This record gives sequence, C-alpha cells and structure tokens, in this order.
Amino acid sequence: MGSCVQVKAATLVTPSDPTHTHVLKLSAIDSQLFLRFTIEYLLIYEFNGMEKQDIINRVKAALGRALVPYYPLAGRVRVRPDGSCLEVVCRGQGAVFVEATADFTATDFERAPRYVTEWRRLLALEVVDVLKGAPPLVVQLTWLSDGAVALGVGFSHCICDGVGSLEFLNLFAKLATGVRSGTTASFKQETTSFMTGLPKPVWQRQLLDPTSFKHDAVEHPEFKLVTDRCKFMTRFEPDRLTPTSVTFHEWRLTELKNSITQTSQLRLNSVTTFEVLSAHIWRSWAKALNFPPSQTLKLLFSIDIRNRVKPSLPTGYYGNAIVLGCAQTTAKDLTEKGLAYATELIKEAKNRVDDKYVKEVVNSVSLNGASCVPDPVGVLILSQWSKLGLERVDFGIGRPVHVGPVCTDRYCILLPVHDHNRSVKVMLGVPSVAVDKYLDLISAVQ
Repeated sequence: MGSCVQVKAATLVTPSDPTHTHVLKLSAIDSQLFLRFTIEYLLIYEFNGMEKQDIINRVKAALGRALVPYYPLAGRVRVRPDGSCLEVVCRGQGAVFVEATADFTATDFERAPRYVTEWRRLLALEVVDVLKGAPPLVVQLTWLSDGAVALGVGFSHCICDGVGSLEFLNLFAKLATGVRSGTTASFKQETTSFMTGLPKPVWQRQLLDPTSFKHDAVEHPEFKLVTDRCKFMTRFEPDRLTPTSVTFHEWRLTELKNSITQTSQLRLNSVTTFEVLSAHIWRSWAKALNFPPSQTLKLLFSIDIRNRVKPSLPTGYYGNAIVLGCAQTTAKDLTEKGLAYATELIKEAKNRVDDKYVKEVVNSVSLNGASCVPDPVGVLILSQWSKLGLERVDFGIGRPVHVGPVCTDRYCILLPVHDHNRSVKVMLGVPSVAVDKYLDLISAVQ
C-alpha cells in the first residue's frame, strides 16, 4: 500500500463578506495551557462521480461563506497584553485551504494506521503553536487513488470545543451542498437561508470568566501531581506506540452492561454506554501495561457544561464549554476490583460536575494560570467523538464512510461507525510491547 501524499496547492481563504475588525477576548477555560493544540478530524468520502474541480470550487466557496458568521476562525490568536488570558485578533486574515493527492484508497481506513503518523500528511499543515501567528483553521481536501476524498480539518482548541467545531462544520457542509457558481449577492442570500435550522454562533466568552464566587479551597484531582513509579511517560513516546482500532457493535456493548449489573448494585438503565465502555478500555489498558500495583491511575475525559452551569450557556456558544472529569484509583484496584468498580468511578466523576464545580475550576485556572495543568503521569485521556455528529457531515458528496483522528496516539478516541449508529469504534495508540495483550483484553468481556 502506498502512502505518498503530494500537496498540489495551499491558499488562504478569507471571509467572503466584510467582517468585524476588532479584538475578542477568550475565556479563562479557552486560555488553559492544555487546550493550546489542534483538534484534527479526518473524514473519508467514497467516490460519487462528481467532477473534482466542481467539488473544490464548492468547498472553497462554502469555506469563505462559513467564515463570515464564524469570523474569529479567520483571525489570529495571541496572549493579551496583561498576560491574563488569550485573545483573537479579527482582521479577516483567513483560514488555510490545501489541495493534495495521495496513494491511499478508502478501504485503507477500515483498519488502524500502521504507525502514529501514517495519515499525518492528510492534514499537512500541522499547527504546533497557534500563538506564533498560525491560522486557527486548516482544511485539506485530498484525492485518493480510487477516486475517494479525504477531508482533514484542524481547529485550534482554544477557540472552540468539539461541539462548537461541529456547529461550524455543519454550516460549512450545508453551504457546500447548496453552493453553485453564481454572484456574491447569491452567496449572501444562501448563507442566510442555510443558517436556518442551525444554531446562530454565539461568542460571549465572558460567561466563563472568573466570578466573585466564594468557595473553600478545593484540590481537583485532574491537576494534582502523583508519584511516578514506572517512568510512565517514557512508555508513550510516539515511536513506541502501535495504533489500534476496535469496533464495539451494539450486542457487545449490551454484553458489557449486562456483565456489570449481574455482579453489582448498578441497574442496567442507570449505566450509560460511555461509562461502561470507558471503564472497559481503561481496565484493558491498565492490565496490558502491567503498572506497579501502587501506581495512581487516572481517566480524564471532557464533560460538556453547557447545561450544567446556571443559567445554561446560550444555544450556539461554540467556545470551550468543557471541564475535565477525573476518575482515579490505583493500578491494583482498577485491575482487580472488576468492571463495575471502574464504571462507578467514572459515573461519580461525571456526577460531581455541577455549577459550583465549574466555578471552582474557572477560578482555579484563572488564579493559577500555567501551573494549573493536568499531570500526565498515570493518565489515560479519552475523547468522545461518537456523539458529535461527524458521521452526518455531508458536503454534497455523501456521508463519510470513515471518521477518525489524523494521528492515532496515546489519546483514546471514541468514534461513530458508518451505517451502524449504535456501534462505537475505539482508536488508541498502545505501547508496542503491550499491544497484543491489550487487543486480547479489550476483545473479551472481563
């Protein structure tokens, strides 16, 4: 199988209409150090017979249109002069659009990549530091050797979270479906009509700024340092990882749920698919890596707070409306106490997050700044992309047959499965020395 990707052109796409010229402040949540990376989606579409140039023209035109209501994504991020947080300089600078060709075929994405960076150049412009003037949005359209199309999209996480990025993608795709060759005036009408049924973008980042909220000093476990008993981070260097991809169909997920309700007080209708599947992944990972029994392990995952704060955030808020849930225990307890135990830890971590909890986190990250960063030792980070709606993003060329990350590394991603809306695909880079054991464990009901 070939894996050569050739970039044919890279252009700057600016908003198609004039937009505001000003500086917008990002929230305390947006400005956290650990969010200064790029969310990188990879969507694969099968060949549908359309002319390549027609697709390119549609997508580029739609990108320019979508950047009008979402104009901060065409800006540039910098640190505020007082150093308190980040801000976006909005002057319509533009997003980057890349056209490329590759030797891959659509079927190559039915399995895990052979190594962490095998698909890296399907989003060739890797934004390492958005604060150095890089664009916060990169889109790459790559033609595969069988006529299929790969769409790579990179969003600066400090501007939007997963929910916010999908709200943009939905408008972008809807515009691409309807855009035809025509005048600028027709594009203006189309943007207005295509916003119908989609949330209007809401900035209002001040809603997640520090408040005068008084609370006792609370040490959130996601930020607390733990003792490293196994040179933890050396195990997870990219060249030591093997990407894995495991699909859980509905019957397997039901089997997992049934296995814990038979051995614990948990009721079947009180356990979510996310909770039990995350617990199963966490335990399989921990067992395969054979950590010292006393090593503290954490599972970190994003929790959407849009409806957990009071009052709720407005519909269309596309900034980071997330805090980290943290389930924590020792390697001994995680591997020996059973699936129900791990599931309950995750459920408890979710249930802790309420309005008071969010305000504590906001105030903490505002006061402590750079020191308020999750400790990586003992941590498995899990992101749930399976509920975002990525599998429905249609640019007029059909729905994607594969959705996933550009690079499969030490971050575990839960993904939707094409034509199986109750199934979940799990992609994770596992240390090569433990990958066979991990695959055996995750494929079994423990």
